[in-house]
Amino acid sequence: MQINVSGHHVEITEAMQAHVEEKMGKITRHFDNVTTAQVTLTVEKDERHHAEATIHVSGADLNASADSDDMYAAIDAMIDKLDRQVLKHKEKMVARQHGH
Repeated sequence: MQINVSGHHVEITEAMQAHVEEKMGKITRHFDNVTTAQVTLTVEKDERHHAEATIHVSGADLNASADSDDMYAAIDAMIDKLDRQVLKHKEKMVARQHGH
């Protein structure tokens, strides 16, 4: 899976990049047909940290975003949302293949 991490009003450090890549590994454990991921990390005026991601999987594009006071917490929340969407997408694909 190709992961692109970009920052808006924040410099992407090696630690942030590694954290995103490590957490994205959780998604590929559940569904291996993920091709690309675009992650945008933003710091807003009121010191809110925002993480947003779009992943391309076979058959769909999935989006998720999360806000927090801490960037790593925002990344974790966003990954949890994406993981739930990936599992639901996988269940739908399996159900279609089995004719349900």
